[in-house]
Amino acid sequence: MKAKNNFVFIVLHIVAWIIFVGLCIEAGALIVNFVFSIIRPEMVHNLYQKMDLSELYNRSQWVFYGMYSFVLFLSILKAYLFYILINLLLKLDLEKPFSAFVSKQISQISYFTFTIGLLSYIAREIAKNMQHHGYETEQLDKFWVDSQAFILMAAIVYVIAVIFKKGIEIQSENELTI
Repeated sequence: MKAKNNFVFIVLHIVAWIIFVGLCIEAGALIVNFVFSIIRPEMVHNLYQKMDLSELYNRSQWVFYGMYSFVLFLSILKAYLFYILINLLLKLDLEKPFSAFVSKQISQISYFTFTIGLLSYIAREIAKNMQHHGYETEQLDKFWVDSQAFILMAAIVYVIAVIFKKGIEIQSENELTI
């Protein structure tokens, strides 16, 4: 049973690294495109993932930079979320998982997940509002389509963080009584 748990843990670690690298590449590409849109605005139609936001840029640069800022913040936060997860996986001791570090990391994961969900929801509502004013923001919808899932996941991870915090308290009480 222990070998099976270690195998699953190793696979989860590899998957977390793959997702982290992918999110870093996406965030880096979006940052480079953002810089290019500032330096050479005529390149806005050749953005990352074939997003043609030139009409949005031509109509209002403030709306373009505002919406693109949401995309940047969300992609950077997602990459940082997986950075925290990888740190947790690197330092997690499966023999004695209840530690202050693990509890802190799980709490941070819940906070960042909630922040991502909340920012995604706000960005989605602003994009809907912009569409009512005639702006085309449909191409950006894929960046905040999962806002409710992140908020729900944040609630679940927060409950796990509270359980870990209580586990640490019980573990320290048991160590003191021995």
